[in-house]
Amino acid sequence: MEACTGAHHWARELQARGYTVRLIAPQFVKPFVKSNKNDAHDAEAICEAVSRPHMRFVSVKSVEQQDIQATHRVREELKAHRNAKANQIRGLVAEYGLVAPKTLLALRRAIPEWLEDAENGLTDNFRSLLHGLWNDLLTLEDRLKGLDKEIEKLARSNEATAAAAWCRTTGGNCAGCNSRRWQSVCEGSPDGICPGADAQAKQLRRQVPSVRHQQAR
Repeated sequence: MEACTGAHHWARELQARGYTVRLIAPQFVKPFVKSNKNDAHDAEAICEAVSRPHMRFVSVKSVEQQDIQATHRVREELKAHRNAKANQIRGLVAEYGLVAPKTLLALRRAIPEWLEDAENGLTDNFRSLLHGLWNDLLTLEDRLKGLDKEIEKLARSNEATAAAAWCRTTGGNCAGCNSRRWQSVCEGSPDGICPGADAQAKQLRRQVPSVRHQQAR
């Protein structure tokens, strides 16, 4: 199947019924589409692509992996909204002669000062609008903080990320986290093997087989 919307769900359903499922990235299927895009031409292109001896396949995501991916995607979208909201505030206050700071931290501190300053040239109507924008910005910040905590919780519950985090906090020279080698001696590891490198290697070998060959070169 082509790795499009819903493909991972149906792949899991088919695997549960005993089928062997292979997912192909859309960019690898597109070169084999011979005419205008429709279901029949797409099916023919997928059959052609899957027959190639060196075709790369997408690993089927588990429900847990999809939860993690969804959390990161939502966070990135909220971060974009937050930055857009901050830029909107900067642009609007500039029309009233106020120079907004570049950093978000400084901007959050400046907005209450602008609202309290009665002699900065802001009208009552714009103060009301600015107060609403400030609340919007704070709401987005709270959502991001909540997702950051959720991501930390997911990272602690995941074996590979927990092992990698352990390596970063030991103070050792862990080449498994800082270089392209699969395993190396980590000064903080009791058995001399970097658990972060070992766990990451196993996960990457399982999910992205092509990475192993690239690392070997």
